[in-house]
Amino acid sequence: MPGRPQLRLRYAFPRGPAASVSPALAWAERSPGPRIDKEAPTFGTKPRSLLRRPLRRPKPQAGVARVDARTKRLVQRVQPGEIAVIDHEDLDGVSAEALVAAGVGGVVNAARSISGRYPNLGPIRLLDAGIPLVDAVGPLLIGKVREGDQLRLDGDRIYAGERLVGVGIRQSTATVRGSMGEAQLRLAERFESFARNTVDYMQRERDLLFGGSGFPAIEHDLAHRPVLVVVRGYNYKEDLAVLRPYIRDVRPVLLGVDGGADALIDAGYTPDLILGDMDSVSDEALSFAGAAPRRWFRRRPQTELILHAYQDGQAPGRERLEALGVPFRVVEAAGTSEDAAFLLAHEKGAETIVAVGSHGNLREFLDKGREGMSSTFLVRLRVGEILMDAKGVSRVYSSRIRTRDALLLVAAAMVAIAAVVAVSPPLRLYVSQLFEQFRQWLFDLRELL
Repeated sequence: MPGRPQLRLRYAFPRGPAASVSPALAWAERSPGPRIDKEAPTFGTKPRSLLRRPLRRPKPQAGVARVDARTKRLVQRVQPGEIAVIDHEDLDGVSAEALVAAGVGGVVNAARSISGRYPNLGPIRLLDAGIPLVDAVGPLLIGKVREGDQLRLDGDRIYAGERLVGVGIRQSTATVRGSMGEAQLRLAERFESFARNTVDYMQRERDLLFGGSGFPAIEHDLAHRPVLVVVRGYNYKEDLAVLRPYIRDVRPVLLGVDGGADALIDAGYTPDLILGDMDSVSDEALSFAGAAPRRWFRRRPQTELILHAYQDGQAPGRERLEALGVPFRVVEAAGTSEDAAFLLAHEKGAETIVAVGSHGNLREFLDKGREGMSSTFLVRLRVGEILMDAKGVSRVYSSRIRTRDALLLVAAAMVAIAAVVAVSPPLRLYVSQLFEQFRQWLFDLRELL
């Protein structure tokens, strides 16, 4: 028809080995419309993505069981590759870092590692370190699993040998982050509870907090001296490392809070004071209290132990100290051992208090996950005028050359010069001539006088 373009279809048939391609497919490949994928899945084929990503269960993890309801006691004896069985609700970041440093092969928690009250950091730190976490197994697990049993973690199931002892929740990064997101919405309730506990602590401990009553007399004189309070908490190893010049030059009083005493010993120091409920400190650290002073040229008091007891006088660590036969004193306080250490140094007239591994912000206070942490916040307000964080001290303090070091350097130089003169005949002759000239000058000076 005139005036109307005619559409003509022309099929190009390939030659040679490609002749098996259908004409329709060849036309479609040359047409400007949507292309037909020759490898598109049909009812007889499967997508490659499914073939490349098969669903896999986590590999079973096996190891010797270490059982303790208190995480800070368990980390003292757990060995790399062993399975830690704990009962720790809302696992905090400090405890998780201790488990990671111990090299555990897996963690089985009878309680919920994240209950939703606060987005605590413990579970996510375990998973980031590649440690499997089976959660919320139930309180009966502590009685079913014995110390030294061979445990196997297969998904969410826990086996002791071939016996099934518990079923929990196998946590993953996605599940933990989802729980942390839900807990983030409940922060307002946690802040209200934190404020109520702070006011309650102020009412119960106003004499200790503002009057300083209740602290025992100690042999170490803290007046007008710096005090270094070490808590085995956040980044305590890094803090002690950067404070080494400060400790060497200033020589502060070293006060270890429970496991903080072991942190000082591991760093090469001897603690002057150890304060705490004595449940996480080693026998090696406690033995310093009965040892004689190691310095002969000046008197140094031996390490003193101060047992932190509850307000009713009960102290779980009393029996342990009595069994070891070491002397100790008792302080009764409702707050944490860290609070008692700060207040002790403040009331004994310390010049400054340097905190190592302590809780430094509100997130760390809430991450600890217990009511007593509100007292830590209040105590920091009480001693704030002399309290310094370890990181701040390391930034403002510059190391100085001590007089002893300068004298040793001069003496070493003189010995080196004398050795060179002794082995060189020309130098010996030159020195002897200088000596004779000096004697002649003294003789002439005497004649003039």
